[in-house]
Amino acid sequence: MPYKSEKIKIQGGKYDRRVKLTPEEKKEIHTNALGLSQRALASKYGVSRRTITFILDPNKLEENKKRRKERGGSKQYYKPDEWAETMREHRHYKHNLHKKGLI
Repeated sequence: MPYKSEKIKIQGGKYDRRVKLTPEEKKEIHTNALGLSQRALASKYGVSRRTITFILDPNKLEENKKRRKERGGSKQYYKPDEWAETMREHRHYKHNLHKKGLI
């Protein structure tokens, strides 16, 4: 029997923990009015330098996805015990957001 929380959808927005930067922040990174380095931008927004690189050069992101797919995708990092615990915690997170009326 499926969990009730599996029907609850979190698509983008401030409660989606998969999203590291908002569209506005990505736009700021592209304009980079202050002329900051990638490392400085990464530290300012609290993400990795690689994330900044992928935002500034989408071709590198596509190349990375292609190479990753050739290596077998994310299956090489799959650990069933850790994944089960992660999914359990995520279901609780969504359930609590739903109870509070936030989503």
